[in-house]
Amino acid sequence: MATKRHVQEEGLQFPGKTYVEAVLEPAYNHAKQELLLPMIAVHKAHLIMLLEQRLLSQKDALNIAKALLSIDLEQLRLGNYNGQFEDLFFEVEHKLLKLSDDSSNNLHLARSRNDIGIAIYRITLRQKLLRTLSSALELNASLLTFAKKHIDTIFIAHTHTQQAQPTTIAHYIAAVSDSLARDVRRLQAAYANCNLSSLGAAALTTSGFDINRERVAELLAFDGLIENSYDAVCGADYVAEIVASIQLAAINLGRFVQELLLWCTQEFAVAKVASPYVQVSSIMPQKRNPVSIEHIRSLLSSIAGTSQTVLTMIHNTPFGDIVDTEDDMQPYAWKGLDTLEVVYRLLSKVIDSLEINKDVLHRRAAASFATVTELADTLVREEGIPFRNAHKIVSILVSQAVEQGKGISDLSLQSLNEIAIHTIGAPLKLSREKLKLALDPKHFVNIRKLRGGPSPSEITRALEAQQHRLHSLEQWLSERETYLATALAQLDAILSNWQYK
Repeated sequence: MATKRHVQEEGLQFPGKTYVEAVLEPAYNHAKQELLLPMIAVHKAHLIMLLEQRLLSQKDALNIAKALLSIDLEQLRLGNYNGQFEDLFFEVEHKLLKLSDDSSNNLHLARSRNDIGIAIYRITLRQKLLRTLSSALELNASLLTFAKKHIDTIFIAHTHTQQAQPTTIAHYIAAVSDSLARDVRRLQAAYANCNLSSLGAAALTTSGFDINRERVAELLAFDGLIENSYDAVCGADYVAEIVASIQLAAINLGRFVQELLLWCTQEFAVAKVASPYVQVSSIMPQKRNPVSIEHIRSLLSSIAGTSQTVLTMIHNTPFGDIVDTEDDMQPYAWKGLDTLEVVYRLLSKVIDSLEINKDVLHRRAAASFATVTELADTLVREEGIPFRNAHKIVSILVSQAVEQGKGISDLSLQSLNEIAIHTIGAPLKLSREKLKLALDPKHFVNIRKLRGGPSPSEITRALEAQQHRLHSLEQWLSERETYLATALAQLDAILSNWQYK
């Protein structure tokens, strides 16, 4: 039983003061910023359908339409939670009743907070998904433009953090572009599963009234229905799929961003970030800190964490309508999408102005042992010996050079022949010219013409294909944005038209 002090602090009626602070007020503030417009759109679509199905009188429908078109949304956005209404939904319902002379009492016919809420969440998420996809494609375009500038920029690729083989900046960036494209496809798939209508499911068993679920879905630009009404209000995988997609997207991009930071160090000296995206030190005058990339990395990590929060909140919840998957959880998904969207845009701007030190990269490639795979391959081609024997000969050659403190330019045909005699019992026929060519990083890159390789001809083809893919994605996005905008504008057009009949 509540004590006198408890009653004084919390009150006797719903909602208690601490419950307001912990739950209702934060949910109200999120809702008025993110859910208000989708909520009004759902009301408009339901009203149109009710009249078309002759479940409302024309007089009531007209009064409700006037109320929906005249409701002061800005006043609602600026409002503060005062406990008069449980949440924004009931506040809007109250305002509509006053504006419609109580005609809107029947607006709730054949529906529930359950199916309405899920629809509103899905509308909100689909808009954020499209904005995120738009920025992802902006980044993709920047990557392709950057790659085309560096088709001939040779640098040493690493495996296990050690120098591996020569490739080009374009080849590397094309790989990043392909990874980003897979993230985009996952977000597209998440959009497809998100953009389905729950409306008409009501609490979870539909309704005895002859409503038209398909018509409401059409009016709100949903691509179809969540057919099973129980699934419509109980399934949460639509948001789980979204956050899983952005979590993976953040992890993928974070790996590239980490390498960009290494490239910007004086030790690597590969890349220089433009002045708008660096900060100086408060004490060290020489510093050019690439903080924009650091922030991108940390924000991507935050997305991974925020996404995991959503998945954890869904984990082990009942398969039913429950708050765990609603007002408390949705803002984490919104935050993840909003953060990924702005990170994509920021990284796009950084890439647009990024400078690459081509001379340093070429000198390193020419001075590195990274080309000796091609020397082994050349022995196979020219000498007809098995690859494992060729690999052994070259491996011994490099090991001896390293032990003696020699570089790749010090490798001699004489040393190679001595090792060959010891290994396969015969000298090689290889000429000095072919040895020199086999160790040339430009030659290494140029002859790797297989599909997916770094040769200029192949990477040019690949970038053209990626550009075509980007154009198709941009077209898809434009069509989706236009479809949504047209459908939602049509709601107002239909209701406004009623006013003049």
